[in-house]
Amino acid sequence: MTVKGWCPGAWRPMMSGDGLIVRIRPRLGRLDRAQALGLCALSQELGNSVIDLTSRANLQMRGLDADHHGKALEALFDLCLLDATAEDEARRNIVVTPDWTEGDLTHRLHSALIAALPDLPALPAKMGIAVDTGARRRLGGTSADMRLERGAAGGLILRADGADTGITVPEDGAAQAVVALAQWFVDTGGASAGRMARHLAQHPLPDAWQGCAPAPTAQPVTPGNGTFGAPFGSIDARALAALITDSAATALRVTPWRLFTLENARACNPHGFVTDARDPLLQVHACPGASACASATVDTRALARRIARPGLHVSGCAKGCAHPRVAATTLVGRDGAYDLVENGHPWDAPRQRGLAPDDLLTPAS
Repeated sequence: MTVKGWCPGAWRPMMSGDGLIVRIRPRLGRLDRAQALGLCALSQELGNSVIDLTSRANLQMRGLDADHHGKALEALFDLCLLDATAEDEARRNIVVTPDWTEGDLTHRLHSALIAALPDLPALPAKMGIAVDTGARRRLGGTSADMRLERGAAGGLILRADGADTGITVPEDGAAQAVVALAQWFVDTGGASAGRMARHLAQHPLPDAWQGCAPAPTAQPVTPGNGTFGAPFGSIDARALAALITDSAATALRVTPWRLFTLENARACNPHGFVTDARDPLLQVHACPGASACASATVDTRALARRIARPGLHVSGCAKGCAHPRVAATTLVGRDGAYDLVENGHPWDAPRQRGLAPDDLLTPAS
């Protein structure tokens, strides 16, 4: 098992069992019609027609041959989906709520953060920023280290991830406040922790960065009204292209929740995407498994589909890439069989070891 300490990008892809993984970070989590259809075509031409939705509202093309990486970069540049340099790409780690509108606070703050990115100190690769400024917060469960949010008392606050409260910031000073918080993180040795919340567990946040509570959380986004679910966050590029074409959608917005929204979409065949919020597959986590990852020894998703239920995580190995958190039931692949972990992480001690698929599909007597 090899643990990667960085995330793949477009400039710096990651090799997996099914080829290169090339991550695309669409600005504001949005692709216009031409970009979305272009990405689908590129995935079919150079990849294996699989596009992942990530937990930070990015997209990943899978299955690219290393010899085709340069051609993929050229195509992404033509689609305006590529940063000028790998350094620019790494810094632009910003997730926003998907219901932003042109010129609203989220849109304005995103623009200000983009302008301020060169001022950020060097940060660990996985660190990111959330812009969560609706009346109620939606990104509380989304990975981020510095959060611009609505305050419970109104106004805008900046909150360090891992802290219960933040500080009030003016809109025109919000981006530089993020830079200042990032600088505090670096100056106090945060790089060794890698993430803000882990750093705060060992290095208390000064009172000057605390005191203002964030707004309440919103109800989860669910499929319907132009929003579609992608089981396991996996999208077939052919199916997505057909859905965009048949619905006459003008743009696509990605979310951190294995959902995507089509703008101005008319009703049509969902082409295999989930439209029912009650579908249990939306509550199941499973990595690509042995067919796509060298660390995995089991077929994760076939089993996950057969026993789908809320709180289930089927992981190809103990890394738990699809859901590195506690789950009610986690099945961890090991040497072609499954270990059972209950109410724990994939790397926790299992209650049972060496289970075969038939053991898991047969009700206990």
